Amino acid sequence: MSTGKRPPRNPSAMRMVGQLVALFRKSAGFTQAALGKRLVVAEATIAAIEQGRRPLLPDLADAMDQLLDTKGALAVAVANMPEIDQFPLWAESYIKHEREAIALSKYDAVVMPGLLQSEDMARAVLRERVPAYDPDEIEAKTAARIERQTILHRKVPPTVSFVIWEPVLHLSVGDPQVRHRQLRYVREQCELPGLTVQILPQSSRHHAALDGPFTLLETPDHQHLAYTETQRGSQWVADRDEVSILERKYAMLRSQALSPQDSMGLLERLLGER
Repeated sequence: MSTGKRPPRNPSAMRMVGQLVALFRKSAGFTQAALGKRLVVAEATIAAIEQGRRPLLPDLADAMDQLLDTKGALAVAVANMPEIDQFPLWAESYIKHEREAIALSKYDAVVMPGLLQSEDMARAVLRERVPAYDPDEIEAKTAARIERQTILHRKVPPTVSFVIWEPVLHLSVGDPQVRHRQLRYVREQCELPGLTVQILPQSSRHHAALDGPFTLLETPDHQHLAYTETQRGSQWVADRDEVSILERKYAMLRSQALSPQDSMGLLERLLGER
């Protein structure tokens, strides 16, 4: 962190600490109003802390521990809160499902899917964020993005299918070496069991997903879900009819894209290996 700069708040950790406060308060038999009165703080402040909208400060954590007889638990939680949130709150649910999924199908048209990004590309993409991330945030989020890829190397990996619009392969974020290493990385990932990559050519006269990228996901209990992202949020799709529409779009995309073998050939030509 830069000297004198306020550390970024971590919404996920704030919410977790807030839930602990609520749990300990209820166990001790206090209402929010009663706890606020004993601690000489506003009821609204207690509510904001419990909802994760306001950080629990160390002095107040110590006072709560003493009053609620929590043996320093809140002070320890506050002292050990990570400063940087790895994923925005709206993405956390997706990340959880992604870790457990038995099948993933993803279409991307803007940037290489996170599960296929090389470390250099992930860092370069995160550096383009507006407003800019703190350098420490970039490193933490890069590490988190690469850690997500461990699901591809599980003993029993999920079945994963990617359809990528060809312009993504020409994205020159970073420098030419970053792009070259990214293409080689995707080429290597194509060798993983249960993983296929298909490129939808820019010259294709048909495109079933002009409305934008999306992800299809199958959970261990065979629930079929879909997930879409926008600039500032995301949407889970669980309605069977809506999921069915996206599944049909994806099936059409796969038929419009190059075969996995021809897609690998395109990657090799871009790498200068053919």
